[in-house]
Amino acid sequence: MAPLRLHIAGNRFRDPHNREITLHGINVAGDTKYPAHPPVPSHEKEHFFEGDTVSFVDRPFPLDEAPIHFARLKRWGYNCIRYLFTWEALEHAGPGKYDEDFCRHTVEVLRVAKRYGFHVFMDPHQDVWSRFTGGSGAPMWTIYACGLDPKEFAVTEASLVQNTWPDPADFPKMVWATNYQRIACQTIFTMFFAGKEFAPKCVIDDKNIQDYLQDHFIAACAHLARRIHEAGDLHGETVIGYESVNEPNNGFVGHPDLANIPKNQNLRKYTCPTGFQAMLTGSGRAVEMDTYAFGTFGPYKSGTHLVDPKGHTAWLDPASWDDTKYGWKRADSWKLGTDIWAQHGVWNPKTDELLKPQYFLQHPQTGETMDTEFFLNNNFLYYYRKYKTAIRNIWPEAIMLMQPQPFEIPPDIKGTADDDPNMVFASHFYDGITLITKKWNKLWNVDVLGVLRGRYLSPAFALKIGEGAIRRCFRDQLDEIRKEGEEHMGEHPLIFTEIGIPYDMDDAYAYRTGDYSSQAAAIDANFFAVEGSGAAGLTWWLYTVENSHRWGDNWNGEDLSIYCREDRALPPPRADLTASTYYKDEDAESDASAQQKKNPNPSYSMSRSTTTSSSTTSPTQQQQANPPGYRAAQSYIRPIPPTPTAPCSRTAST
Repeated sequence: MAPLRLHIAGNRFRDPHNREITLHGINVAGDTKYPAHPPVPSHEKEHFFEGDTVSFVDRPFPLDEAPIHFARLKRWGYNCIRYLFTWEALEHAGPGKYDEDFCRHTVEVLRVAKRYGFHVFMDPHQDVWSRFTGGSGAPMWTIYACGLDPKEFAVTEASLVQNTWPDPADFPKMVWATNYQRIACQTIFTMFFAGKEFAPKCVIDDKNIQDYLQDHFIAACAHLARRIHEAGDLHGETVIGYESVNEPNNGFVGHPDLANIPKNQNLRKYTCPTGFQAMLTGSGRAVEMDTYAFGTFGPYKSGTHLVDPKGHTAWLDPASWDDTKYGWKRADSWKLGTDIWAQHGVWNPKTDELLKPQYFLQHPQTGETMDTEFFLNNNFLYYYRKYKTAIRNIWPEAIMLMQPQPFEIPPDIKGTADDDPNMVFASHFYDGITLITKKWNKLWNVDVLGVLRGRYLSPAFALKIGEGAIRRCFRDQLDEIRKEGEEHMGEHPLIFTEIGIPYDMDDAYAYRTGDYSSQAAAIDANFFAVEGSGAAGLTWWLYTVENSHRWGDNWNGEDLSIYCREDRALPPPRADLTASTYYKDEDAESDASAQQKKNPNPSYSMSRSTTTSSSTTSPTQQQQANPPGYRAAQSYIRPIPPTPTAPCSRTAST
């Protein structure tokens, strides 16, 4: 069999025979966001703060189950895997302490993916920094390194974390993403990308906190890349490249006024502190702040709420904390127990007066305005170059997938040394209205990208009425993202490495009825958009092994997985081929048996026709016994159409 290696030719992928390849991929898997041993999904309180001793071996799934999942995904038409892993999985025990068992497990799972012919790229995944700040990604010790105490985040609202919510089942929908505007994430991301500019006093082991965090993160990713390279049969044949980091965030960098909520802060839900209010509550002060809810036309102010930490602070108490726990030495200039922004003169903790409301808007040395454009072209690129160098030192032929902040104009690298011919522009797209409301509104939607780019005098003019207009609006937004990439980054393939929809729409109506028509319409609209945008492919969000109707993806109430054991399995493609003869899916019968016990209603069971021959069961009878639906699979199991610019079957001239 010829190698599956891909190479880049302009803005397309080609195989060793110079045929164009469109990447039709899936993110594997949502389960990687939390440990396997012990299993600590975001609704589980027990074992949550045992971050140093967890294990991510068996993520994304146990090795003996890998053939089941890869066979299923291959049968469903996927040819590409965005393989999720987290920094925490690699280095949870402490700085420089790598989990070799996890590395070995990853190599063996990738070898199974190779057997099924997948193209794989590796995604160092994070959401709002870490599980301990309400998301996934970084190990717990990084939060301590930043001088913060994650056990005090709940009372101070430094982060809203489902694991520490009074009743995790009542955790507000989509509120996890608001952690990007709360003190823990704002501080840590500022340190990670701009610590040398804004937190020069924060030095640990003779390094500024920026380089300390970046160097450890990059070294951990490089360690895994080295283990994959040492395997000898994965790089180039199966693993095609490495993504830079999932959804980088600028933290406080570019914040226009700490006394006010920025106008471009579009996600407002639950309590919405200003930057300064977040500093105050993080330091134990009681603050009455605005609350927001999401209505028909977006977020609206719903009232106010008093956040009273009762003297608790989100900063480490030097009386009870010992830095020797992780073996690092903090510089004398960094005083534990006090907000670091107060230490840098942003506000006065004696009078609670804001002194520098625009501290993060201007570069401390040059005076340049540090807006999002500056951040991406300087702070983000500084990190990206270090990451790329580390990966390419191990595997010089690696395809690098640069992922700037979603919905932002990418860095201006066209024609520069960063305009790497072996690079991909990785972007994300979500229909925010559907994601937040968990409803498919076929009556109206909004041209979000157009609003962000200032193309409308009023957001009201950005309304798109009717399902046809909504579909075209999605397509046009994705096409514009592609054009912005070409204008600012040069000619590179564009992959939407995340795009997806919630399955628990309409208060989980489909789970009660088997009617997935809303989900199918939303999925089809998104695929229509990608297919019409000129992108070189996508990796759909998401495949989650342990998805359930009650807890979704087991992470912050999200439920975006295309697969759930509680839904019907796909029937064989022809009446004369049973599922067992068409592909190896050893869990088919066990899934069906388990589901039959949970749900005896045969109309919505997972039973398959694995023993009945075509002589006794016609295709019509099969469809009646197991009617179409299967969690809206008719919309995502689809042929890959020719791209608008070049048919997939065309061979390039040589």
